[in-house]
Amino acid sequence: MVQVLPQQGSDKPVYFDMGKFIDNETAPVFHSFFGRQGGVSKGVYNSLNCGRGSDDNLNNVKNNIQKIGDMIGLHHESILTQHQTHSDICTYVDAPWSGETRPEADALVTDRPGLAIGVLTADCAPVLFYGRKSDGSPVIGAAHAGWKGAVGGVLDNTIQVMAEKGVALESIRACVGPCIAQSSYEVSEAFFAPFEDDDPENERFFKSGMREGHLMFDLPGYCAARLARNGLKNVFIKDLDTYFNEEDFFSYRRATHRGEKDYGRQISLIYIKNNI
Repeated sequence: MVQVLPQQGSDKPVYFDMGKFIDNETAPVFHSFFGRQGGVSKGVYNSLNCGRGSDDNLNNVKNNIQKIGDMIGLHHESILTQHQTHSDICTYVDAPWSGETRPEADALVTDRPGLAIGVLTADCAPVLFYGRKSDGSPVIGAAHAGWKGAVGGVLDNTIQVMAEKGVALESIRACVGPCIAQSSYEVSEAFFAPFEDDDPENERFFKSGMREGHLMFDLPGYCAARLARNGLKNVFIKDLDTYFNEEDFFSYRRATHRGEKDYGRQISLIYIKNNI
């Protein structure tokens, strides 16, 4: 089940909810995969650009993040994203930081209520995690999984940090959010090498490309399989292609193909409610 809330075309941020992953109404956590609608940015950043690393007006980015905060009941300083470098680094978070002092990492984990941890994407896969300690208290995670981070172990490390915080592996649920789909993701044959080194069976995530010497890569399928390889039994995929769905999502590859100067980033986030 995919819900789009609120209605597109409104002046409020639009997010894509998947109740099978977590029911926002009944669970002790809230999660959301926001799209590009409902913000104040203009031009190629139209409209809910949350990327501090873009060349968009920083005040517009801050306003967009605050609009999200207003919707979910948090101040923008409690919405945390890191400086993403396509690494395998996962950082535990126990307090907010300013936007100017973001750590370099590609995944975050916390067990503190009221801290919304998020990742920024524009074709890479946002992956949200939810698990419980032995006493029932929640632990959450958010990972930025481009091809390099996914094959490099960023999802594995997120699960490991959650386990270090006392989460039982069997309790972890994960959802691969909107990202570039296989039908839109053409790569060179050489691209396959690190995946073959990781596991020859990864060949199943590639098929012949539209051009000679090229392949089509299934990023969400690979991420889901990588999660399952770590022992997760509850893995969900939100089947929404960021490249194809221009009205709903930013896309680095689409912007590159068009020769655009830059591109926006959508945010996906999860937080533990304060009233648990």
